[in-house]
Amino acid sequence: MKSVRYAAEFKAEAVKQVTERGHAVVEVAQRLDVSDKSLYVWIKKARQQSTPLIGDVVALRSELARLKADLKRTTEERDILKKAAAYFARVAE
Repeated sequence: MKSVRYAAEFKAEAVKQVTERGHAVVEVAQRLDVSDKSLYVWIKKARQQSTPLIGDVVALRSELARLKADLKRTTEERDILKKAAAYFARVAE
């Protein structure tokens, strides 16, 4: 049996038909004239490559939480300075 090499775009589109559009693996494999075993391997590799994105999301969420806390602290400091400025403006009169 002759080994056939498929382009990365072809593999990505085949995986997308299964993962995003919800088509059955066997159906997509028959339509594209590839073995279902190959398609399963492509899907597995695609999922492994997308796994680091989960870590990125966690990092972004923690960064967002840190920035929100920093914004809250800065806003409180600004409000205190506004009140202090108003107080000293009244005292100076």
